[in-house]
Amino acid sequence: MQEPLEELLVEEIKDLYSAEKQLVKALPKMAAAAQADDLRSAFEGHLAETRAQVTRLEKAAELLEAKPGGKTCKGMEGLITEGAEAIREHQDSPVLDLALIAAASRVEHYEIAGYTSAMEIARSLGRTDVLELLSESFEEEGAAEEALREQAASAINAAPGKEK
Repeated sequence: MQEPLEELLVEEIKDLYSAEKQLVKALPKMAAAAQADDLRSAFEGHLAETRAQVTRLEKAAELLEAKPGGKTCKGMEGLITEGAEAIREHQDSPVLDLALIAAASRVEHYEIAGYTSAMEIARSLGRTDVLELLSESFEEEGAAEEALREQAASAINAAPGKEK
């Protein structure tokens, strides 16, 4: 039987796993909707990272002698629904890319919060093996969020109606 703190770490990993698996399905739709080639490429690049993050979470669960599945991340479901709404609502709008960036930024912040919590629990348990896997994904999420900020600045500067 696992200790309560280790059980919580497993729950966090399952939640992150569900979130990342949902994102693997959503990112191609966001890439297809993007108007700017560099934003499309950014989404496609993050898809490859997200697949690697799924694999890391599977390894982390294995190290904890747990299965990564069996939980649905409701938070990510909501964020993905919002992203799909942004695509529908701004489909023919020159601000579609900004709407996509805003939705993706919320996703990144959510993931960063999840990885931060899981990392702190792993650290407190002395599970450096799990911590290393989570930290790698955390770093990628931070870099993705920074890239989105840069994309947003470019998209805002190019937006019609923006005073120059």
